[in-house]
Amino acid sequence: MKETLKLKNPIEINGKPVQDLTYDVDAITAARFAEASAKKMKAAGGGGVTGGAAELDFTLHMYLGFAAIIACNPEYDYMDLERISGKDLNAVMQIGRDFFIDADDQPESDSEEPSETTPESTTQA
Repeated sequence: MKETLKLKNPIEINGKPVQDLTYDVDAITAARFAEASAKKMKAAGGGGVTGGAAELDFTLHMYLGFAAIIACNPEYDYMDLERISGKDLNAVMQIGRDFFIDADDQPESDSEEPSETTPESTTQA
């Protein structure tokens, strides 16, 4: 589903100031995922393979956020989006995280009942 990111710090793309970026996480294909991963590796100087879970790879999240933006704006490229700065960059990383963790898929919690992982009190009444 297409959404819009409103930048606090507009960037210039193709000679024009850009403040609103449309994106679609569902438009990240296998090819876009692989390209984002390759761009992340290049930005890390050829390294960046941590062996950890992709869900925890913040740099990959950033490049997947870029991929979601490029999917809706093919006239943009990674070099354009790498000029995003400050808190706007954090918002792009959140877009990439949403590729892995979708809040809509999480079960709603009932605040009236304790979580299954909540330890029982050992204090006697």
